[in-house]
Amino acid sequence: MKTHILLLLALTGIMPGASCTKENPDPGVNLTPKNIELTAEAPQVIQTNNAFGVELFRKVASADNKNLMLSPLSAGTALTMLLNGCGGDTYDQLKETLKYPENLTISQINEAWGSLTGQLLEADPKVTLALANAIFYRQGFTVKEPFLNTMSGDYGAQVEALDFSHPSALETINGWASDHTNGKIPKVLDEISAQAVMFLMNALYFKGDWSYQFDKALTQDRPFYPDTGEPFDVPTMNGEVGARVVNGDQYNAIELPYGRTNFTMVVIVPHGSLGGFIESFTPGIWSDITGGMDGLMDYADTEVFMPKFKFSYEKVLNDQLRSMGMIDAFDPYVADLSGISDAQIYVDFVKQNTFVDVNEEGTEAAAVTTIGVELTSMPPQPQVFRIDKPFVFAIRERTTNTLLFMGQVLHPVYE
Repeated sequence: MKTHILLLLALTGIMPGASCTKENPDPGVNLTPKNIELTAEAPQVIQTNNAFGVELFRKVASADNKNLMLSPLSAGTALTMLLNGCGGDTYDQLKETLKYPENLTISQINEAWGSLTGQLLEADPKVTLALANAIFYRQGFTVKEPFLNTMSGDYGAQVEALDFSHPSALETINGWASDHTNGKIPKVLDEISAQAVMFLMNALYFKGDWSYQFDKALTQDRPFYPDTGEPFDVPTMNGEVGARVVNGDQYNAIELPYGRTNFTMVVIVPHGSLGGFIESFTPGIWSDITGGMDGLMDYADTEVFMPKFKFSYEKVLNDQLRSMGMIDAFDPYVADLSGISDAQIYVDFVKQNTFVDVNEEGTEAAAVTTIGVELTSMPPQPQVFRIDKPFVFAIRERTTNTLLFMGQVLHPVYE
């Protein structure tokens, strides 16, 4: 059974590298977001992964008072791959952490992921989107065939046995991460421990040009007001662009589209401090914001002031995932990963490396999620929207509301 995702709008876009405004659109560009058809269960999977992603972001942002970005899509994919190898309480806890409904079977979840990711990759020819999975395991370690078949079949994963004791194994794993993020994440592992038996990996890469690009000539240093301390100047883009704006009791939010408008960036500027907003940020608030934007009929002319920013981030997510309910998987003596192997193994770490670059032309973003498994031992007047204080940003595919990336900027840097 298929669920038909209704397209909302036909909007103005641009060819890559070209600049256009709503008054002077490029007539050669397809302005309509591509229709995406999903399995009956896929909307549930998208909604739950978004909820998982918002909660994970909130927990990480509360702990790290600095620029950061996570990929809910990458983390959700990698952890769902792991879910296929879990049993007993370990399975139930991880499924609950990922917020999957009880009625969804693992085969339905796998089918939904395949349906979603396959079509996301082809949603917009003006946007480069790449998603890859891999399983690297220690040569000689026995992995159950049904697990490997599911990984290579449902998830299209590269499955490879490596000699973990040889330096070439580390080079292969880091090379895979680099190759699948256009070189933006060149390294995810510094070493391979003697107890490591498997790495489950997902890589996500995004590059999109704004539908309405900013004129580089208008970028200049403007004040940015941190929650604490004195204002400082940052390179700030400015332009009258097509955008959708919604306002709430706690925030103002803006949506800026890429390419043919399947993919967009949502920026949330809190009325108060960013920390105060993060504390109360919930999946319901995210749904209110995106629902309000989806209810608007057009991208209105809006004068936008937005800082350029570029940074890399790395985070081991063990503590946050434990607090969300994924407990047994990290315990060497309790973890049930019997779907992967009969050996006593457990999850040593779940880590994400990310990169983001937002400039006048568009956005480049990448994420690699790595799960290490070890042996136990083991034309109206334009609106004005100023982004001049710490803010939250996210990238989504708007027709399905799939949340690809979510981050915060406390101090914009662009080097």
